[in-house]
Amino acid sequence: MKPKTLGIISRCEAGDVKMVKEIINEIQDAVKIVLDPRTGSKIGGHKSIPVAEMDVDVLVTIGGDGTILRSLQLLRKPTPILGIDMGEIGFLADVNPENARDAVKKVVDGFEVEQRARLAVRVNEETLPSATNEATIVTSMPAKILQFRVLVDGKEVETMRADGLILATPTGSTAYAMSAGGPIVDAKVDAFVVVPLAPFKLSARPWVVPANSEITVELLRAGKEALLVIDGQYKQTVTKKDDIRFTKAKAPALFVKTDRGFYAKIRDKLVS
Repeated sequence: MKPKTLGIISRCEAGDVKMVKEIINEIQDAVKIVLDPRTGSKIGGHKSIPVAEMDVDVLVTIGGDGTILRSLQLLRKPTPILGIDMGEIGFLADVNPENARDAVKKVVDGFEVEQRARLAVRVNEETLPSATNEATIVTSMPAKILQFRVLVDGKEVETMRADGLILATPTGSTAYAMSAGGPIVDAKVDAFVVVPLAPFKLSARPWVVPANSEITVELLRAGKEALLVIDGQYKQTVTKKDDIRFTKAKAPALFVKTDRGFYAKIRDKLVS
């Protein structure tokens, strides 16, 4: 696929702005460039549109994984993303700063798309933003504990007390879920991971469930609020009265395919 329009967004920190300018100098004669308003105010000379209104063939993000996750929640249609890693870990942001200009030039010449499963989240009749990494249910009060039940396709898996629960995609298995003791799952595996947070139960362990499952979480204590947090970007209060369900989202997250494989990223980012 060869793009006609390319969007660029950044955190607008000093290094980010410099990187945006360098990328624009490399590709401005080959493709139409659209910037988000904050970046556009720093750069000038190109059309500026909010991310939620962008209709581009590919989106280049300058920042960290948080920049990518925010963009995925704002985009109105699935759009391939190429992340330039200006953050600390950058597991979703595949491209190192020193390789950024060459990587974007390759994208302008043509690119392939990699699909990543997302987690659809519903509370009662309300559809919330889909999760690319994870949806987390945690206590709304520090040092307090939740009591909840987890069901898969209507069948009870576990009832426990814990600080919370993480429901992660394979992409998110290397993020919060991994830190909480969950398994690392190859992004090509069609499954989701359910990881208890600090469970008060010796037998409680993470589960890997088929992606076509419907996962239900029931809060069991009346009058006790919890927070449902999606990709660290969106949060909503939930209680025992709420019907909380998770399924595979119809629309996947799209990423520009790079030469950097899954296992190489594990070695580079998580082993050392």
